[in-house]
Amino acid sequence: MSISQVLEVALGLIVVYYILGSIISLVTQLVNEFFETRGKTLERYLVKIVGDKKIGDFISLPQMQALRPIRYKNWFSVFGAVTEPKKIEKIPVATLVDSFFDFAGLTANQELNLLQLAELVDKLPDSEGKRAFISWINQGVTSIGDLRTRTTAYFTGLMDQAAATFRANARSLVIVMSIGVTILFGTDSIQLAKTLWTNAELRALAVAKAEMVVAQEGADASMDDLIQELSDLTIKIGWWQTEHPEAGASAMDWVLFVIQKVLGLGLTAVAVSQGSSFWYDLLKKLASPTSSSSKTNESGSSSSGGLG
Repeated sequence: MSISQVLEVALGLIVVYYILGSIISLVTQLVNEFFETRGKTLERYLVKIVGDKKIGDFISLPQMQALRPIRYKNWFSVFGAVTEPKKIEKIPVATLVDSFFDFAGLTANQELNLLQLAELVDKLPDSEGKRAFISWINQGVTSIGDLRTRTTAYFTGLMDQAAATFRANARSLVIVMSIGVTILFGTDSIQLAKTLWTNAELRALAVAKAEMVVAQEGADASMDDLIQELSDLTIKIGWWQTEHPEAGASAMDWVLFVIQKVLGLGLTAVAVSQGSSFWYDLLKKLASPTSSSSKTNESGSSSSGGLG
């Protein structure tokens, strides 16, 4: 067993994980954009600030409307370039604070006594934002500047929570899709490793693919491109290429086969769920030494030939 052979097998597996991870990333992005999951998550946290009855009025503020991303209306709009504003996905905290002060009528009133301030806050719809203001006023915070400072800290925390919620939901989607894609393609890591180990030509192709991916510096690819890259490897991927026990195999052979298949699929699902960026970074670290080694060998061979 040589170290280079182990490295080539590892590169072959990583290339497959990278391609499958990229496919999942593309599908996840399409799903999130179509269902506006990021915008819906953010909107749930905006409801905490202004209440569900006034969320429409709050989002309708000019500075908020300017933050709506422009995307295709639906999946078929790409053919006619039909676009429309979607739900807000990200709001700078400073903009959110300014919007809330406009919404509450506090922007134009830099100097307010306690009674005036209480009257403005009392007009706010029932929400966590209103209760936060009441709490601060009860603590003796009546300066507009101090209220703005506290509001900024409060909204910063809420936006962090919104981002964390979206990431958790997206992560769950990636895990589910990783399992689904692994089962769909029948991608068994154990079988892949065996195939790569016994096929030097395939290992060389996998190394070439790895170097190509690194050379492209993770350039964006379409779904068709990624599937083509996967098929070009000619690795045994797919249920129809599964190596079953031979005819007349014992029950124990079939039990071991099932256990190995489940384990191999599980390893693939876990690996792919790490994301394409994780495997791309690993490819950069592993493919470079392989490339340098190959060039060194070629240089050595040429020098030997010249001396002879």
